[in-house]
Amino acid sequence: MREAHVVAEVSPLPVTSPLKPMLAKVIEKFPDDDTFFYEPKWDGFRCVVFKNGADVELGSRNERPLNRYFPELLEPLRIQLPDRCVVDGEIVMPSPNGLDFDALQQRIHPAESRVNRLAAETPASFVAFDILALGADDLMNTPLRERREVLERSLSGATPPLYLTPTSTSREIGEDWFSRFEGAGLDGVIAKPVDGVYEPDKRRWFKLKPRRTADCVVAGFRWHKARDGVGSMMLGLHDDEGTLCHVGVCTSFSAKRRGELVDELDPYRENAFDGHPWRDWAGAETHSKKRTPGTQSRWSAGKSTAWEPVRPELVVEVIYDQLQGTRFRHSARFVTWRHDRDPKSCTYDQLIVAPARELGEIFTS
Repeated sequence: MREAHVVAEVSPLPVTSPLKPMLAKVIEKFPDDDTFFYEPKWDGFRCVVFKNGADVELGSRNERPLNRYFPELLEPLRIQLPDRCVVDGEIVMPSPNGLDFDALQQRIHPAESRVNRLAAETPASFVAFDILALGADDLMNTPLRERREVLERSLSGATPPLYLTPTSTSREIGEDWFSRFEGAGLDGVIAKPVDGVYEPDKRRWFKLKPRRTADCVVAGFRWHKARDGVGSMMLGLHDDEGTLCHVGVCTSFSAKRRGELVDELDPYRENAFDGHPWRDWAGAETHSKKRTPGTQSRWSAGKSTAWEPVRPELVVEVIYDQLQGTRFRHSARFVTWRHDRDPKSCTYDQLIVAPARELGEIFTS
């Protein structure tokens, strides 16, 4: 008689996937009291790791698994994390010049062969900053100070590519990180109430991000989806050779302001393509590594990227938070027109870029 094969049943985790991670809202200055944990704000992909025995799931902020895009992380997490746990953190891409968000984005690609090649050439890392479950215990209603102690014990032997984020209750240290870690590609500082519980999809944490201004050339615009005015303005800066490079966009206009911008840009639309520095990019169907405007890419998700040229004679002052390579990491915000500025004077030299010097304090070889 054939012996029956018994498969051990794996108990479900006390916190299950999918789960929307806890979020942070922007504040302009550091809190006045000392009831906060301060942590570097990692510039990567938010990821909640669900580990149940040999099963490891990398859950993204939009509740979609990231396993296929970061296969090199699965085995280290399987080996180093506790047998049954849920850990919140960030997938980042360290490089000699700091965190490389552009390289990280290259991973979200439909071709498995490309993903596997990049996983070997430029492996990612995982930085843990919270623990939501351990064994059979749901820790989401446990105060953060106690969760941090559990996380430190659980990851006491962590080795690359798994890291534990540094944290401090000292405001002075948080302010120091805010200035020093910027050059390493970090995106500011997070402040978390030490007694706070974990609330999925709620903005109960706080983030402090750099805010700077730059004078940029306006070389084009895109219509708002409602076709009631300007949705975004295309910004440029001149490089050392005098070439006007696409540095990003300026967005977030009110309905009234969108209409006003149409009138303000209209005089510069006449004969705009005559000698325009970006005229060769108009109507292009391929995606350039230089991120030229008006082209489709895998990030545009089928949305129209058509743009209207304007003569590059207007200068606008904008607020930006971070420079990623040669472009603004996020959309810039309009401050005012600078009719006193010569467009040729709008160069990269005006941007403040801190040296990438501090990443070695966190990521050791």
